[in-house]
Amino acid sequence: MLFWILVAILTAAVAAVLLLPLMRAVEPLPSRHSHDIEVYRDQLGELARDREAGLIGSDEAELARAEIARRMLAASAADQAVAERTPKRLLSNRLAQAFIFLCLPAVGLCLYLTTGSPGVPAQPLAARLADPGDDVNILIAKAENHLALNPQDGAGWDLLAPIYMRHGRVDDAVAAYDRAIRLLGPTPARMGGYAEALVAQAGGLVTSEAQNALQKALALDPDDPRSAFYLALGLKQEGKHTDALAAFRKLGERSPADAPWLSLVNQHIAELAAAPAGPGPAAPGNPAPGDIAAAEEMNAGDRQAMIRGMVDSLASRLKEDPANLEGWMRLIRSYVVLDQRDRAKDALHDGLRAFPETGEQGKQLLALARELGIDAGGEAE
Repeated sequence: MLFWILVAILTAAVAAVLLLPLMRAVEPLPSRHSHDIEVYRDQLGELARDREAGLIGSDEAELARAEIARRMLAASAADQAVAERTPKRLLSNRLAQAFIFLCLPAVGLCLYLTTGSPGVPAQPLAARLADPGDDVNILIAKAENHLALNPQDGAGWDLLAPIYMRHGRVDDAVAAYDRAIRLLGPTPARMGGYAEALVAQAGGLVTSEAQNALQKALALDPDDPRSAFYLALGLKQEGKHTDALAAFRKLGERSPADAPWLSLVNQHIAELAAAPAGPGPAAPGNPAPGDIAAAEEMNAGDRQAMIRGMVDSLASRLKEDPANLEGWMRLIRSYVVLDQRDRAKDALHDGLRAFPETGEQGKQLLALARELGIDAGGEAE
């Protein structure tokens, strides 16, 4: 209904702009013959004065008066023809007004009914965010405007958080998940998404805050594979290889045979099984327990510098040992977190050289690229 009200108002405004010049009073068109008639009248008066003064004879005066009268009649006839065109102009104005009043709205309505989509129902915020189409950035902006006016709309924050995550806006995703949890309460999906965003925000570190969120998610759903995976990864990062191996094996046993995360879980199991028993140095690209503790106590600038150093170290190790799918995935995600999308794309291409896109691991890299909004065009040769 609001749409049609706006259309009516806009149509009326356009019609008013077009009608204003036509509604002015129609003035007679000026004619050069009107001036000639005045001149001839003056000549008749002057001729009468000359005759009374004896400056011109009677015969000559009559001839002159006849000639002036003939010219005056001709000028009057021409002036009358100009005056007769005024009603025609008035009629054309009336026809133009009728066209604007009647035909303009009718033509516009017919065009809209022909080329528009009047039968498409309005989509609420949730529906538009769930199916953004090709204009996702516009929908995100509209959603942000909506949430700025309605900050207590927990459903809006809940829908927007994973979209932020898919587009690499990790800080915004963390904030959106936090608002959704505060407004709607914890669920396995919200807590798991919040923890994953925290891990991405820390450059791949499973911090204590992320672990708390993951434990809450598992308390709500003990079969949540995402939370179990990140908790096992946190154990591995802390150097607790025995506990991490048991956690990954448990997750692998409970996962379906076609689970997309199973190959990554098996890779962790293989790495941990081949590693020496007991605490030891972190696996390539993984922070040591002291690094995690230090990162949690740093300010934002120092933490970012530490993360960049770890990312550069990981990139160097992957050049020496490219057969590390988890390392490539962590490197790509880390570059996105650091807002270095060109380097993330380069890392994707390098990873695809080690794991061709036709294989299962290559497909995982491409799936990650799509999730992070990275253009995978021009893959590795």
